[in-house]
Amino acid sequence: MSALFIAHEADVLPGYLGEAAERRGIAVDMCDLWDGATLPEPGTHDLIVPLGSAEAAYDDAVPWLATELDLLRDAAAVDVPIFGVCFGAQALARALGGTVTRASTPEIGWYEIETEDPEIIAPGPWLEWHFDTLLPPPGAGILARSAAGVQAWRRDRQLCVQFHPEVTPDILDLWIATSGDELVDRGIDVERLRRQTTQLAPHARAAAHRLFDRVLDELGVHPPR
Repeated sequence: MSALFIAHEADVLPGYLGEAAERRGIAVDMCDLWDGATLPEPGTHDLIVPLGSAEAAYDDAVPWLATELDLLRDAAAVDVPIFGVCFGAQALARALGGTVTRASTPEIGWYEIETEDPEIIAPGPWLEWHFDTLLPPPGAGILARSAAGVQAWRRDRQLCVQFHPEVTPDILDLWIATSGDELVDRGIDVERLRRQTTQLAPHARAAAHRLFDRVLDELGVHPPR
């Protein structure tokens, strides 16, 4: 079995979710859209995982966005399971008729969330790093919320989260390297965020693996034992 992880920048990596996939015997195939990679046909993988991005899912000037929206729409139409993460959750929502807008309150850091089904979406803490928010597409159910908006949604064989279960301390360091000044301007204590991420790493890794297992179950993806 294989999962297609869609990356939108060089520092967007599968992290803990890639570990979780490989632990279940699912090969991780990366599609680096930022580097000019071509998206495959939707039926070539057992699971599609569009990851985060510094871009906005409502910005039609992003050169690869239309192609990705088409892929996600086509994959949903032929019942390919999709697990969207942050930007990936927003892009899929938009592709299927939902909306994405600028958040009134960005979330950056470790947050608890309000979950409707803690067996699928645990209350956290989860790492948040987003400036936009979404409304799910028609027919979707909301699984979790925060003060900033929807944190998880589900429809058919699509399940999406606004937070970042994949982020390791090393990935966080990459993001800080490119966005540190902006974080400081927003009043974020960068060193505290680093310390929290390191301290919470064992919890975050276990939570990401558990979430990935739940997603596989919910979407009907059954890796070989």
